[in-house]
Amino acid sequence: MYRISELAQKVGLSRTALLYYEKLKLISGVRLDNGYRVYSDKDVQRVLLIQTLQAAGLTLKECKGCLEAKIDRTLLLNRLEQLDKEIAQKQHSRGVLAALLGEGDHRAWHENASQLAPDAHLDWLIKQGFEEKEALRLKWLSKDMNEHQDYMADFMKVFETLERWGPGSAEETLIALNKVPITSHHILEIGAGKGLATEVLANNTHAQITAVDNEQSALDRLSERFAQEGQTDRINPVCASMTDLPFERGSFDLIWAEGSAYIMGVETALKQWRPVLKNDGVIMFSDLVWFTEDRTAEAEAFWKGEYPDMQSIDTRLKQIKVAGYTIVDHFPLSRQAWKNYFLPLQQRAKELTASMPNSNALNDIKTEVSIYERYLDQFGYEMFIIQKIAK
Repeated sequence: MYRISELAQKVGLSRTALLYYEKLKLISGVRLDNGYRVYSDKDVQRVLLIQTLQAAGLTLKECKGCLEAKIDRTLLLNRLEQLDKEIAQKQHSRGVLAALLGEGDHRAWHENASQLAPDAHLDWLIKQGFEEKEALRLKWLSKDMNEHQDYMADFMKVFETLERWGPGSAEETLIALNKVPITSHHILEIGAGKGLATEVLANNTHAQITAVDNEQSALDRLSERFAQEGQTDRINPVCASMTDLPFERGSFDLIWAEGSAYIMGVETALKQWRPVLKNDGVIMFSDLVWFTEDRTAEAEAFWKGEYPDMQSIDTRLKQIKVAGYTIVDHFPLSRQAWKNYFLPLQQRAKELTASMPNSNALNDIKTEVSIYERYLDQFGYEMFIIQKIAK
C-alpha cells in the first residue's frame, strides 16, 4: 500500500494531480483508521496506463471512458487524424528550420518561398549577404545557398560559348519592331545579353540604344560585336539591375525586354519601368505563357517550380491594361525561335556530360531541354507590344 506522497513519487506526478485524479474517480484510495489515505498497486498501474493514454492525446475524461467502457473507435480515429496533422506540421516546421540552417531540401524551400512571397523572399536572400544579382540567380537558378557558387560556375560554363541565352530569332525581333507604332529615338533594352536583339534594333532604327544587363561578361561580348561593326557610337552598354534603373524619368520612347521581365515579375516590371518611359512610349516584352488549359502534369509541375507566376495570355493582357497600357499587338515565338536556343544548348550539354557527371546545373539544364522538346504545344513565349497611356 502507498500513501499519496509515495504514489506521487512512483508515478512522477504531483500530490495535487493525484487528488484531481481521485476527484474524477480515476483512482480511489482507502482511508485508514489513522486518517491517512493509501493506494494499491492497482492504482499505480491505473495511473501509468492513464499516462500512456494521455500521451496519445486523450483528455482525462476520455481516458476514464476508455478504462471503464468499450473503446470509442470514432473518438480514437478522430484523435489519430488530428495527431497525423500535427506530425505533418511538425515535420514541415523541421524541414523549414533545416533548410534555413543549410540542411535538408533547400530547393523545395526556396521554390515554396518564391511562390508564396517572391519579393519578401528576394529581400531575405539579400539580407543573408547575397548581392542582388546573386540573390536573383539563387532565386531562379541554384535554389541552394550552400551550393550556389558551384552551381553558377557550372551554369556559366555551359552558357559561356553559346550566343543565345534564351529563345528568339532576328526575324521575330524584327516583326515585333515593325509593329511598334512610333518612330523611336531612344531605346532602352533591358536584359540585352550578348546583343543579338540589340543588333536588330541598331540595324533597323536610327535610335540611340542603351543596353542594360547585370552580367558584365555578356555586355563585353555585346561591345565586341558592335566594335567589329563600327557602331559603338550608337550603343551605350550599362551594367545595372533592371530593378533599379539609373535613368531619369521619361528618358526613353521604347523599352525592349526579350525574356527578362519575369526576373522581377511582369506586373512589377510594368510598374517600375513605366517612369523612365515617355508618355505614349512603347514597351515590347516577351514572357513565357501557357497556350492551353489542357496541360500535362509534368509540364505544369516543372513550371510551377521554375516560374510560379507563369500565366495564360488572357491573364497577361488583363494585367497590362490594369498597369496603364494599351495593347498594340502580340504574337507567339515560333518553334524555330525555340530551336535556335535549345538545340545548341542540348549539344553543349552533351559535350560537357562526361566532364561534369555530378553537376546539378547541367542536370537541371537537361531536364529543361527535355520539357521544351516534349511540351512546346502547351507553352511558349509571347511577344507583347504595348503603349503607355498618359495619366
